[in-house]
Amino acid sequence: MFNQQKIIPAISSHQDLRQFFKTDLTYGILMNFQLAQLTDLVREMKAHDKKILIHSELIKGLASDEYGAIYLIQSLKVDGIISSKPKVIEMCKKRGVLGIMRFFLKDTYSLQQSIMLAKHVIPDCLEILPAIDARILEQIKAHISSEFLLGGLISSKEQIESCLSHGAVAVTVSDVNLWTIQVNNG
Repeated sequence: MFNQQKIIPAISSHQDLRQFFKTDLTYGILMNFQLAQLTDLVREMKAHDKKILIHSELIKGLASDEYGAIYLIQSLKVDGIISSKPKVIEMCKKRGVLGIMRFFLKDTYSLQQSIMLAKHVIPDCLEILPAIDARILEQIKAHISSEFLLGGLISSKEQIESCLSHGAVAVTVSDVNLWTIQVNNG
């Protein structure tokens, strides 16, 4: 799915974007930007042969619903969208772009609700946050056959390797210093 890319940069500033362009990594997540900036950012990423994932709920001024998704897919031609909203993921599936459903797990109830939702929506991939204990994937994988990303509060190579060894296909990371480290594939 991510061409064997094990670390996916979460990019939230122009400085981070410039750092991303210096890497050999293909996929990057744009978040915390303004809607008015997206056209230029996407154009620049495409000029650098990068694949664009947009966290639709973390773009200022973008409606994080199926209509916002249609804009990202049709007008900006993004490669994928990350969202916690089932309607957005369903729109991605209809339009043939990568739909990554994001879950923030804070307790057992949120875990149970997330599993039920993922069984219904069947996203291409699930991003589970925070990645404090990667062993949670074992419990989720018993119920869901999607591929998994882990992210949130990642601060070391060891954490990344733990996520990969527990079954994540990749790890989303905002710390620029961790984007190009060499990791064991798990």
